Amino acid sequence: MSEIKTAAYICKGCGIGERVNTTQMARIATKEGKMSLVREHEFLCNAAGVQTIRDDIEKESVTHVMIAACSHRAKTEAFQFPSVAMARANIREGVIWSQPDTPEARETTQEMADDYVRMGCAEVKKMQLPAGNPSVGHNKRILVVGGGISGMTAALEAAKTGYDVVLVEKEKQLGGWAAKLHKRVPYREPYKDPADTGIDKMIAAVNAEKCIQVYLNSTVTATSGAPGRFSIQIATESGSTATEEVGAIVQASGFSLYDANKLTEFSYGKSPNIVDQAGLEKLAQEAAATRQPIRRLSDGGEVRSVAFVQCAGQRDHGNKTAGKHLPYCSGFCCNASIKQAMYFKDANPDIDTVVIYTDLRTPGNSEDFYRSAQAKGVIFTKGKVGSVEPTGNTCKVNFHDLILDEDTAITDVDIVVLATGQVPNSGVNIDLTPEQQEKAEVKPISILNLNYRQGKDLPQLKWGFSDSHFICFPYETRRTGIYTAGPVRRPMDIAQAIEDATGATLKAIQATENAGLGRAAHPRSGDLSFPIVRLEGCTQCKRCTVECPFGAIDEDEKSYPVFNESRCRRCGTCMGACPVRVISFENYSVDTVGAQIKAVDIPDEFSEKPRILVLACENDAYPALDMAGMQRKVYSAFVRTIPVRCLGSVNTIWITDAINAGYDGVMLMGCKHGDDYECHFVKGSELAAYRMSKIDDTLKQMALETERVATYEVAITDSARVPQLINDYAKVIGKIGMSPMKGFA
Repeated sequence: MSEIKTAAYICKGCGIGERVNTTQMARIATKEGKMSLVREHEFLCNAAGVQTIRDDIEKESVTHVMIAACSHRAKTEAFQFPSVAMARANIREGVIWSQPDTPEARETTQEMADDYVRMGCAEVKKMQLPAGNPSVGHNKRILVVGGGISGMTAALEAAKTGYDVVLVEKEKQLGGWAAKLHKRVPYREPYKDPADTGIDKMIAAVNAEKCIQVYLNSTVTATSGAPGRFSIQIATESGSTATEEVGAIVQASGFSLYDANKLTEFSYGKSPNIVDQAGLEKLAQEAAATRQPIRRLSDGGEVRSVAFVQCAGQRDHGNKTAGKHLPYCSGFCCNASIKQAMYFKDANPDIDTVVIYTDLRTPGNSEDFYRSAQAKGVIFTKGKVGSVEPTGNTCKVNFHDLILDEDTAITDVDIVVLATGQVPNSGVNIDLTPEQQEKAEVKPISILNLNYRQGKDLPQLKWGFSDSHFICFPYETRRTGIYTAGPVRRPMDIAQAIEDATGATLKAIQATENAGLGRAAHPRSGDLSFPIVRLEGCTQCKRCTVECPFGAIDEDEKSYPVFNESRCRRCGTCMGACPVRVISFENYSVDTVGAQIKAVDIPDEFSEKPRILVLACENDAYPALDMAGMQRKVYSAFVRTIPVRCLGSVNTIWITDAINAGYDGVMLMGCKHGDDYECHFVKGSELAAYRMSKIDDTLKQMALETERVATYEVAITDSARVPQLINDYAKVIGKIGMSPMKGFA
């Protein structure tokens, strides 16, 4: 290792110099931190302050920089020095803004600031400047799987930005479900009438685009590699196999309609006059082609009455049908029924059209489309349909009127339209057993055929949609460089699918660009570090390979871990999992955090000044703490907070180090986990909670209270709750008393 030269910079700006003694902090950086160069500055983030650091890097050969100023989440552009390793000590949000400005608080506030300087100095000396991923892929082509609205949008948007696209569609033509529609729900003002689908123009645009290579009647039979260097095997319509190299993948495999044959209560299949929404679209297309009105299917008779049954086989939470249908709302169905009712009203205003709904949902058009239907004479009735009975060439619809709270019926209905839901074409669910797969709504056929130890397809949520959190990280999946778009991700209509596909394409483009530079993908986009393993200390326990949420670790023939750096998200879950601590990152390791823990000045047991370690997720808990500081929310001066990449990266040795060093308590703050998880690294918070659940036994063996280690789920919006959690925990520590380990530290 080349010789390092460290420098510490203490900022006085933003009120720091008025609240704490920066000269004392500088002395600590010099004497205790043993920094080679220490400077104070009035406003470190202004041009002069930044230039001071740059000059020291250039003229003084500084290699490691510690900045004691604001949070590491602030002033990132100003404090950007790519040629040096850098640590930040959060004095502004984490100290002066979170502590009261009173004479009584000055001593503990100063102690906080001093400790954060010690921690910053200790951390930076254990860091190395990341060298970047040595194995990078430079392919920037985008593979799009699925040729419906979502897939074609993704392909066209990528091509518009100059990226080559490989588009694979399993059918003999492009268009997907949209090609089977007579009209679409309007997507722009005045939201009055059904609109042309525009699908023919889109198909023509795809076929005319030189940057897009289209495979029809084709499927993906194998996917291997990583961002920037995926290798794709495609079974073509000729029976041969083609190999394509791409940099990122957008899966837009769409949906299948819920099988209406399962809706026995609605007599589907017992009368040709009972159809689903797709069946009515086919009738409308045929009628338009022959310039004839839609006829009754049983005998070709004139249609005088049409009833639309909403939520057919949807939002089923276990009432009369014992939860045997879809538990969710597909979102698009209400607008689709409104549109289809207009097919009849626009052809003949005298046709009775009734939409029977439990809740009417019209996303995206501000209810103007609904009001237009009302103006045309479409009747909307709030009710719950119990059954549909065929009666010769007509039907009887029995329902419970939810306004009048009484049972009633509509008779002599010529056509009954069932609004069935969307079932995603997600492929094989890796979390299900073979028996569960057999019971799935859509029989599992692999979409991507991934060469991953975790399974052939993307992980799925509890209802079969591809795993992608709709708020925190839309389009992202647990397979780096592979993004989902459209109804395979969540139920949606055409307008939403187009927007969704555009977003997924931008993410795919970002992935190819980052991959070519050896950088990490979201959420640590731009990070050049990657996991390094010291194989001579590895026990081949496979915990890292099993716990990695992203399939970035395989094993060689001797069962040693093999890291695929391009797939890695840099969460550090593998580092937290490793029992022998042989996995690390150049700028984030067991040592960088351990050194901070040990650097804190621990008062003796008689001082009545406890020390509480907070390990806070950098994606949610730490930003919440920053915002609490910005809002001047006061919390205990006895906490010392260390941001961690993910709670999954927390190695139990850090807890041991803290307890042995004399800390009175340890708080772990991570993201919400479970089915509705908010963890940016999917499983990290859940894994940490599981690991920490085993700490209790260790504490009991040491004759320590189990309350001395506590885990909390914290959202980024919890800026008011987090200070309260800290203050409440400080009271718990005050109640159980100081740690008896202080005497052994």
